[in-house]
Amino acid sequence: MTIDGMHQIGEVAEVVGLSLRTIRHWDEVGLVPPSGRSPGGFRLYTQDDIDRLCLVKSLKPLELSLEEICDLLDTRDRLAAGPEETEQAQLLERLAAFSARADERCVALRAQLTSVEDLAARLRSEAGDAAVRA
Repeated sequence: MTIDGMHQIGEVAEVVGLSLRTIRHWDEVGLVPPSGRSPGGFRLYTQDDIDRLCLVKSLKPLELSLEEICDLLDTRDRLAAGPEETEQAQLLERLAAFSARADERCVALRAQLTSVEDLAARLRSEAGDAAVRA
């Protein structure tokens, strides 16, 4: 249900592909708080909130802690706000560190994918060999 351009948590959960429990938890730890509440106290999310939930969801493969995700989001938010030059250099350095970590995770995931593809090929071969013998 949409109220004045804001979406209730059930609708958001369905759109984003997250459980209600996960969204509530991310609110409770301050990761993605809703922009509002209904008169009945229900969480209400804007499109920006939904985009932020999607971003956090996309970070899952990086295996970051919630604290690290908060730090990354804070870094991005502060950069977007146009920090002073001295702070900007520090923020860009932090963002570069997260980028490097994402690159490292990509390498690890590619290696894992190659291993699983090799296993699948071996199993297909074994299945084919067993079918010929039967």
